[in-house]
Parts: sequence; structure tokens; C-alpha cells
Amino acid sequence: MTNTTNWAQLFPMDRQPSLEELDRYADSPLWQSLRAYLKEAYGAEPRMEYSRCGLEPGWNVKFKRGSKALTTVYLRPGYVTAMVSVAPKDEAAAEGVLLTCTEATRTLYRRTASSKMGRWLMMDLTSPEVLEDVKALLRLRAGGAPKK
Repeated sequence: MTNTTNWAQLFPMDRQPSLEELDRYADSPLWQSLRAYLKEAYGAEPRMEYSRCGLEPGWNVKFKRGSKALTTVYLRPGYVTAMVSVAPKDEAAAEGVLLTCTEATRTLYRRTASSKMGRWLMMDLTSPEVLEDVKALLRLRAGGAPKK
């Protein structure tokens, strides 16, 4: 499998990828770290779902804490993009969380339109610092500290 091939082309709707294929395509220790964090902190296991969405068609990975969606992960060649939603009720708290985040994450937040459904931040997991930003926003999304 080559990382230059489009994920949706490699795995059409009738061919769900295995977790191993997903890991090979993402080919990123940051993806492995995010997955381990979600499992340890929230008991969230990856769940593959096929999306027909025009903007992001194909297989993606959802993580939930109980019935609450924490994040959806989209596959890229050599990395992943984590979508983290900030609910309107959490926007004031998010401003505080953002003080500890990278400038890139603060800029992304400011540039992402707010709606009655919140802000959907598409965060490319390309550095350890962005991973820490994702974790901080996931703590807000989860409504409290991770389990220990």
C-alpha cells in the first residue's frame, strides 16, 4: 500500500479497512499516541464508519465516551486530522483552554465559524504540540477530567 494513494480510493464503501491498514496509512506515532490517550483517558475505542459526506467521503474513525462523540478522525497519507467540536455552551471555557494552545490552534479556532452546533475544528496531527492541543480540547469536549 502506498501513502500517496487517496484513502477513499483504497477503501471504497464495500471494503472496510482493518485497524492495521489504517495504522499503516496514517504512519504516524502521533496517531498511535492519540488512540492510546483516548482509550486510557476515556475508554474510547476506535469505531470505523463510512461517510458519504461530499467534503470528506470515505472511511473515518469515531471515538465516543458513552454516547457522546469525542472526535472523528480522518485519514491522510502519513498523518490524521482530528475533528474536535466545541459546543456553544463551552465557547467561554474554550477561550481559557486556548491560552495554553499553540498559535496555530488559536488561529484555527478564530477562523472557524461558530454556529448553533458549535465550532468544528479540523486539526491536522502533525506535531506533538498539536496533539497536546487536541487533548486539551477533548478534555473540554468530554466535560471534565479523564478517568484515571
